[in-house]
Amino acid sequence: MRDHVETICYGTDHNYSPTFFVSSCTKTSNNQLISDCNISNMSYSMNVVPILKYNCYTCHSVGNSVGSVGILLDSYQKLKPYTVFDSTKMASILVGNIEHDSGFVAMPYMKQKLDACSINQIVAWVNQGAPDN
Repeated sequence: MRDHVETICYGTDHNYSPTFFVSSCTKTSNNQLISDCNISNMSYSMNVVPILKYNCYTCHSVGNSVGSVGILLDSYQKLKPYTVFDSTKMASILVGNIEHDSGFVAMPYMKQKLDACSINQIVAWVNQGAPDN
């Protein structure tokens, strides 16, 4: 499984050994690290749902699904299939889409990429097994 978090945390200096999880951090525009983004013990209800509500439910929830191609993300059961690692794409659909990876549909669609902390938190939750907690 790819480590999506470390590329955000380490900036352009790639002289490091790969790790599965890294301490919470995000990169500023000057390649400085800031540690105000908690990525340990991510919770679906406390961390992931607020990000999805703010950024995804406008298109991907019951009653607001115009243009969503039927993809609803407004419950754990509906989101979980998109967290499964796809070995042909080397990422889960959720992570590939929010990271704007090649071969995925950049989400939010036709909008700015999520902030680094939100991406780090979702990636950490997926890497922790995407628990229903």
